[in-house]
Amino acid sequence: MCLAVPLKITSIDGMDAVAERDGVRRKIRVDLLKEPKIGEYVMVHAGFAIERLNEEQARLNLEAAKEVEDALRELYS
Repeated sequence: MCLAVPLKITSIDGMDAVAERDGVRRKIRVDLLKEPKIGEYVMVHAGFAIERLNEEQARLNLEAAKEVEDALRELYS
């Protein structure tokens, strides 16, 4: 199963971009977004930015992801 993850765009070169979360950077494609901008939060699935997020949406998604990660870490520790 693949999940979309929220990332913040840090650089753009044509349709290629770099986005990050918690200091981890990933190369992504922004073909599906109209006029992507550095600093925007996006949902990324299979290496493609598929949706823009406002800062509140991004914050909520990042908090939810952290809760899941913490629960899994506790479960498998």
